[in-house]
Formats: sequence, C-alpha cells, structure tokens
Amino acid sequence: MSTSEDATDAQRFAELWDRYSARIQAYALRHVDRDSAQEVVAETFLVAWRRLASVPGDPLPWLLVVARNTIANQHRSRHRARVLADEVARLQVVTASAQGADAVVAERDAMLRALAELSAADREALLLVAWDGLSTADAAAVAGCSAAAFKVRLHRARRRLDGATKPAPALTSLVPTEGR
Repeated sequence: MSTSEDATDAQRFAELWDRYSARIQAYALRHVDRDSAQEVVAETFLVAWRRLASVPGDPLPWLLVVARNTIANQHRSRHRARVLADEVARLQVVTASAQGADAVVAERDAMLRALAELSAADREALLLVAWDGLSTADAAAVAGCSAAAFKVRLHRARRRLDGATKPAPALTSLVPTEGR
C-alpha cells in the first residue's frame, strides 16, 4: 500500500467511526453491560479496520453483524469460563474427598490389623459390643460369663486395641550419654 492509500483507508475508517460508533454502542448496550459494550465497539471497529476492503457501501448492517458476533463470542467465552470454574471446583472437592478416603482406608487397615493381632477372646468381646451392638449384659450372656467379668474383659480388650493402633513412641537413645 502506498501512503495515499493508507491516508484514504485511515480517512474512510475515521468516517466509519464518526458516523457509526454511537449506533454500534447503542446496539451493544441493549445486549451487554456498559464495560462489555465498550469492548464490543472496540472489537467491531478493529474487525472493520482489518477488513476495511470488505466493508460494504452501506456499512451499518455489516457492522451490526460484527457486533452481534462479538457479543456471541463474549457469551460463549464467559460460559466456557464458568464451566471451567465449576469443573475445577468439582475436581477440588473430589480431590479433597479422595485424600480423605485415603486416610479412612489407612485408618481402617490399621484397625483391622490391630484386631487381627488380638486374642480371640479380646476380639470377640470388642465385636459383640461394637459390631453386633449388644449391651454388656447381653454380650456377657453370649460369651458365657458374668456381666462384671465381661466388663473387665471388654476394658482390657479396648486397652490392648488402643495400644496396638497407636504408633510406638520413638526411642531417643538406648545408650546413656556422658554428662547426664
């Protein structure tokens, strides 16, 4: 392009702007908020500048189509952003619950291993009360002992289970150090 063609294009574009920018703004304001309307006008005239040779002799309908398409693109973009934000939020919930599930699985595994290490009598006392939901009197009848004896058995079984599920304390040192 020569300098005179550039000047002619710039003049034609300035005339388009002067004559139609307010009408494109009014059209955009009917469809979007004020800030978005300014973006629509700017984008519409950017397209007009880039495709100035394609702008017809009666440019208003063409400019309105460009504005309508720009608004549609904005709506699609906002929709995609909302869908993405919703999906990210959903994945964060799933990830958080999955991490919680790992802890539950690990805790359950530790509890089952500790139960397996108990004697049959201790395991039976715990399961009659915790799993089967029996009262201590009913559990004592099932175990074939008095209620008082079953309470003692249950107390000891709970204490052994608690000891088996807690991590062993770290030993600081078995060898005494000098100066203590």
